[in-house]
Formats: sequence, structure tokens, C-alpha cells
Amino acid sequence: MLKNVYKMASKSFNVKFNNGLECPIIGLGTWKSKPGEVTQAVKDAIDIGYRHIDCAHVYGNEKEVGAAIAAKISEGVIKREDLFITSKLWNTYHRPDLVRGALETTLRDLGLQYLDLYLIHWPQAYKEGPENFPTDENGKIQFSDVDYVDTWKALEPLVEAGLLRSIGVSNFNHRQLLRLLEVATIKPVTNQVECHPYFNQARLKAFCEERGIKITAYSPLGSPDRPWAQPGEPQLLQDPKLKAIADRLGKTVAQVVLRYQIERGNIVLPKSVTKERIASNFQIFDFKLSAEDVALLDTFDLKNGRLVPMTASLGHKYHPFENDEY
Repeated sequence: MLKNVYKMASKSFNVKFNNGLECPIIGLGTWKSKPGEVTQAVKDAIDIGYRHIDCAHVYGNEKEVGAAIAAKISEGVIKREDLFITSKLWNTYHRPDLVRGALETTLRDLGLQYLDLYLIHWPQAYKEGPENFPTDENGKIQFSDVDYVDTWKALEPLVEAGLLRSIGVSNFNHRQLLRLLEVATIKPVTNQVECHPYFNQARLKAFCEERGIKITAYSPLGSPDRPWAQPGEPQLLQDPKLKAIADRLGKTVAQVVLRYQIERGNIVLPKSVTKERIASNFQIFDFKLSAEDVALLDTFDLKNGRLVPMTASLGHKYHPFENDEY
């Protein structure tokens, strides 16, 4: 009974892209989900009612995600057309002649004929080759100077070929989006970026909305398991002001934080491999935040609230976070 409620709720909460296609507003994130855990996590998520699964080649677990999808289709729980599957083109495959091959690898790993959404994972390219993070003798990432505009031009024909239904970007700043829009034949449908109350991306969101581009929020819970976290850094889910709101509403802090993105119209991607938490993260359609609550959460934004700075590629001419206003 509860499962059916979740399914009905998720079905009624889709966002419409600028190409007319729809995307479920909540998806299961799979970043940092280990291959030995992610298959069961995706199976559990589908059983609970998730229909949007967010993947990427660099996560190293797309074969395991594909096994879960295949199992649930085989069981008759879902059909392929019920699902919305996203993946991302990694930095070492930006060169136009490598784009289709990278996509075909992802499709093969996921066991799919097409993707609902494919993103350029980051605007900065790395040296082409088999290593996801190619380094020199000093351990510094080796860059490629491929222009993300040329990468985008190589993606557009893959939509026309039926391999992709929608294309978008991730971690692009507003200047990079502007430059892309000047040449794009197909407009990006979304910009997937870090977004949570400590880093709410208000200016970037307004910029994207003016151009019909949706924001997809990754690390919406503040990425508490990020491996580079330092002692003393703010912990979003432990914020007493958030806990006060959650207690008043009879919800968890995580549910309040996820609902905050729903109220803002952002697609949101909570990540977990624990069945109970996957279910709890989905229980956000039976309550709303008041305008006052949303306004209060808006004030949580920190000047230096970014938790995923991608320091490994600082110095790249297309690094999106250096000298960027938003």
C-alpha cells in the first residue's frame, strides 16, 4: 500500500524539460556507491518507487546498475520506458571522435539501447587515454585542451541517432553556459550542480531558469561521506536550525532538505545504499515547506559553502569554479 503511494507521488512530480520531455523530480544518486552494494540499492529503489537513476562512467559501477535494471525488467516490476536513466561523459572522452564510443561503452555497461539524459560531466577535459585521472610523475592531473563546445557539437548528432533523448551539462558556470548556448543547435535541458542549503546556487538557478535550463541538485544532503571532508567543516544534517524545522514537521532533517529542492523546482539526487534510508529519502511527497520555511532555508547559504571543489583540476583553463561569480 505504502509502495503504491510512493509510486503515485513520484509519477505526479515530474519536471518538464525545454524539449518537452519529462524527468522525475527525484532520482537515486549512485556516486560513491560501491559495485558490491549498488545493485541491491538500485533494486530497492525501483521497488520503493524511484524511476530516475543517476549514473556516470567515472563512478565505476554502471555494469552493476545495469544488472539491477535488467533484473527488475525481467521480474516485470518495470518496463524500460518507465525508467529515466542519466549518465555522464567523462573528462578523458571530450575529444569529438571519442564521444560516441564513450557513450556506447556506457550503454553496453548499463544494458540499454538509449539514455534518457547524457551530460558532459565537467567542462574541463583530461588527457585522452585509459586512465580516468591521468597524472604526471608529480601526481598532477594531465589536461587536454579540447573545447567543451566541440564536445557538445559531437553530442547533438547522437540525439538525432536515437541514442540519447536529452542532453545537458554538469558543473558548468554561467559564462560557460552562455558560450555553449551561442553555438548549440540543441539547448541543454539541465545543469547538474552541487546544491544544498549551505550552497543554494540561487544566482546560477535564476540564470538557468531565464534560459529554460533546469537545475539538478547533486549532494543535496551536503555529501557527509565525502572522503576529503576536514574536521570542523559544517555538517548540514546536524544543523540545529534544520532539526527544529524537521521536529516541527515530524520529518527527518534529510527529508526537509530534499523537500527544499522540490519546493524550488529543482531535480534532486539523494544517494544511499541503505534500503531504509533510500525509502526515507523518497517520503517527501506527503508534506510541504511553508514559504517562511523556504525563506529561512535560503538564509543558510554560506559564502564558501561549496563542498565538492574539484581541486584536482585547478589550473585548467575551463575549470568552472576558479574566478567564477556563479
